[in-house]
Amino acid sequence: MAAPGWSERVGELLRRMNSFHGAGSPKALCLPFLVAGQQVGHVPQPVAQCLRQYPAVFSVSEGDAAPTCLELNKHLASFEERTAAVQGVLKELREQQAFPCLKEWREELYNVMPYFSDLPLFGMERAATPLLGVKRYGAHLNGYTWRNGELLMWLGRRAQNKPTYPGLLDNLAAGGIASGLGVRETLVKECQEEACIPASLAAQAKPVGTVTYTYVGAQGEIYPECQFVFDLELPEDFVPQVGDGEVQEFYLWPLHKVKEAIGSPDFKPNCAMVALDFLIRHGYIRPDEEPHYVEMVEGLHCTL
Repeated sequence: MAAPGWSERVGELLRRMNSFHGAGSPKALCLPFLVAGQQVGHVPQPVAQCLRQYPAVFSVSEGDAAPTCLELNKHLASFEERTAAVQGVLKELREQQAFPCLKEWREELYNVMPYFSDLPLFGMERAATPLLGVKRYGAHLNGYTWRNGELLMWLGRRAQNKPTYPGLLDNLAAGGIASGLGVRETLVKECQEEACIPASLAAQAKPVGTVTYTYVGAQGEIYPECQFVFDLELPEDFVPQVGDGEVQEFYLWPLHKVKEAIGSPDFKPNCAMVALDFLIRHGYIRPDEEPHYVEMVEGLHCTL
């Protein structure tokens, strides 16, 4: 059997990154997670069963035949109360080694709310967010430059000691939006820390949209994610430098090489999606030449 072509490999990437909405997904078996009467996540059944042990924090509503939802205790009325209670449970589960994702504990809080525009209802440990299937947000930078009339893109390679996706290709700078930080604030911080891009230069990055997807992890965790995407045209003589050690080196590649990498296992999957979005927006991938153009665009912008 012939090896799959580039379009087929990219199609598989997008299906994998949107697997929560695909065939065989555990979506129908997950419980809605409610806080103050608002749904903020999807909880896999094994996680819900585990959280039954903590009725002061979580309650499971029972239907005629099966549980209907997981709800944060209504007596927890403020952001601070909810955050402290949830964090206490999560730390106990970490000590019990109850779920593999808790091994990646970061001591970094993510805000939890129904929509990005809403006020946060509570904060929780970043590594634990897929247990409750709550939305995660990040900021990603496409850095590019022109040389001799050719558009080139800067990419980074993740350090080998990264807890997730070690050694894979990444966007020039990227990071999750932690509690208390804004989108552009996060972008500028990551640019400085990862690639030593001065704040004055990073501030020139243009917001160009979002990439959204929801995938199911290896242990059934749910990852709904929205990445805010920025483009930054860099001076021809600018060379990013390794900063905090999260990236081991940087490459300046022509777009045909970036395109090939997107269809390979060498690229961190969500960063490959951000790079694909760049190629589409800049007209490198065109609807008259790519038969799966529509499916690719749709796969980059699935509703969370």
